[in-house]
Amino acid sequence: MSDQCNLATRIKRSIVGVSLAALCASTSIVAAQVTLIAGEAGPNRGARAAALQSFADDVEARSEGEVTINIQWGGALFKSGAALQSISDGVADLGTIIGVYFPQEMLGYGIADLPMENPDAWVGMRATDELMRSAGSVQENLAANNLVYIGTFTTSAVNIACQGTVINTVDDIKGLKVRGVGAYGNTFKDFGANMVSLSIYDAYQALDSGLIDCSQGYSYAVAALKQHEVMDSYTLLNWGQVGAVGIFMNKEIYDSLEPDVRRVLDESGLAMSDTLGELITADNDKAIETLKSAGVDIVELPAAERQKLIDMGAPYVEEWVERADAIGFDGATLLADYRGLIEKYSAERDEKGYPWTR
Repeated sequence: MSDQCNLATRIKRSIVGVSLAALCASTSIVAAQVTLIAGEAGPNRGARAAALQSFADDVEARSEGEVTINIQWGGALFKSGAALQSISDGVADLGTIIGVYFPQEMLGYGIADLPMENPDAWVGMRATDELMRSAGSVQENLAANNLVYIGTFTTSAVNIACQGTVINTVDDIKGLKVRGVGAYGNTFKDFGANMVSLSIYDAYQALDSGLIDCSQGYSYAVAALKQHEVMDSYTLLNWGQVGAVGIFMNKEIYDSLEPDVRRVLDESGLAMSDTLGELITADNDKAIETLKSAGVDIVELPAAERQKLIDMGAPYVEEWVERADAIGFDGATLLADYRGLIEKYSAERDEKGYPWTR
């Protein structure tokens, strides 16, 4: 049996209306209709879920109904910690991978999680998307894990909610009990915070009980989790975001699809950044209004104080460069390219506005 036939046997559950013999007779998947199975560990609610569904709808629309994506929500196929291996093994044809759970395999993608000046959700996603599509070394690294990049999400900007205190300057961080996020949390630790290991979902009770003074998070999530009921200040850091969250596809399956199908997936993956950018920007703006209505003091960290955060976070950026070099990337070049793309899309936003406002 040919390699193509072997592949067809493994993925025949994803093909509707095509016989196995037809698959084995062809060098690529040719089908009147292709159904791809997508795995998502999260529930079908919120901005990211809406963006994922918009991706599936866009794929179907661009392919004129010939390609459909069946999303399995809520970890029905795999949990977040098993996403990479599950997609690589073909448990799902494609699905969401959160980079922080796979720091070595997703090291290239992890550039989107670094604590540098990158607070705009749309700018960050577009910069990440272009880097992932243009950096051959990153694509080769993904291919070694039988993965192909399709599109990216973001949590949006990291900010800080507090109870009983206000962060007006970085000097205010010292001595606080803080729930942190990755390198952003480590940077707060470097400023003298006492870090407490908690999920964002446990922050409400921790703030209410005094277990923590502050919790790093994202505006839409803070409001959605009703943390405004147990906080009295919220500082906008204008710092960076956690952006290494996205859709990846099993490379064998991707390579077996017709070029037109691959093009549709790529175009829809790119368009998803604009969709989530619009959704999450609106959700964040609405969240700030919710916090204000609840009497929460909204503070914007001054530019000079933000720069102190960026400077203190620089060693974690350099650490990423060293780790990238160690596995064969040119870390400094990737970082320079990424920063250049952030500047590129920041300039586009400033000149033209966001895509949904044009």
